[in-house]
Amino acid sequence: MSSPSSSGSSQPTPSSAIDFLMLLQQLKLTKRTGWVRRDVAGPESIADHMYRMSMMALIATDSSVDVTRCIKMALVHDVAEAIVGDITPHCGVSDGDKHAAELAAVGTIKKMLGESTAAAAEVESLWLEYEAASSPEALLVKDFDKLEMILTAHQYEQAQPSLTLNEFFESTRGRFKTETGKAWAAEVVARREAALKARQQGAAGADGAAEPGAAEAGPDAKRARVEG
Repeated sequence: MSSPSSSGSSQPTPSSAIDFLMLLQQLKLTKRTGWVRRDVAGPESIADHMYRMSMMALIATDSSVDVTRCIKMALVHDVAEAIVGDITPHCGVSDGDKHAAELAAVGTIKKMLGESTAAAAEVESLWLEYEAASSPEALLVKDFDKLEMILTAHQYEQAQPSLTLNEFFESTRGRFKTETGKAWAAEVVARREAALKARQQGAAGADGAAEPGAAEAGPDAKRARVEG
């Protein structure tokens, strides 16, 4: 694959660069829709999600992929959401309309950076490659997208025991394409299942302990101990 730098040689102007960086503030402010819908306390932002995906790419030193490209792709893959927001299947927007809106947003970002710049070309190239799942790097980063979601769901369940976020695990089951994605997802799922089992056992133990205590506290039990 040719380097996007061949499409342009100039950097964005200082004005264009700051305009783009100010736009990215929306990724820091916008909470991920799935967690908001489920009333998660303190839900992550889009930028939070992208950051941990980038760290996944950094530590997954798979020799079959370009790790640097994976990191860049993770940073870019949701950049259109700075303009269109986090559109999920529950938002009533078709996949085609979602793609069209995000593609238009990427076009706006490209113009903002300067269409002749290498930065604009690279952002567009990375985003299109990810959307099309057209390379081993894109397949791995798409797995990281799903993996980051279920890892976050697991951690929310641990921190907020009233939550059970099964749908996030069901929606990704059997959909990981890479060996790294499959192995890491299996680890997350195993940890979650162990945590849920421990939670259930703890609840059962608490219920069992409460019953004798309640009986002992009754007046008949107290009288029996005195008379005995």
